[in-house]
Amino acid sequence: MEHELTHSDAAHPTHHITQPKVYYIVYCWLILLMALTIGASYVNMGGGLNNLVAMTIAVIKAVLVVLFFMQVKSGTRLTWMWAAIGFIWLIFLFGTLGDYVTRNWISVTGW
Repeated sequence: MEHELTHSDAAHPTHHITQPKVYYIVYCWLILLMALTIGASYVNMGGGLNNLVAMTIAVIKAVLVVLFFMQVKSGTRLTWMWAAIGFIWLIFLFGTLGDYVTRNWISVTGW
């Protein structure tokens, strides 16, 4: 006999339970990535490559935190959409930084 969806089932959906082992593994990855960030800061790669490496590691850490600790990985499509919108907004904010850096600044004297 098949289980039919009743009103009480719809009102109380089941929740995904993540095993503590997963959190410990992600935590170890975050510690490893932090050590990699610190190690990369001591290496002079030149040409802005240090910033690229640091930002790449930071994005990986942010994705791990969002997916596992904020439980987006087991979330609904709506949860995924809002998480994606957050990252898109971050890209827009970094895009405005390009405008700020490329302006011709006029020196004002007498202030």
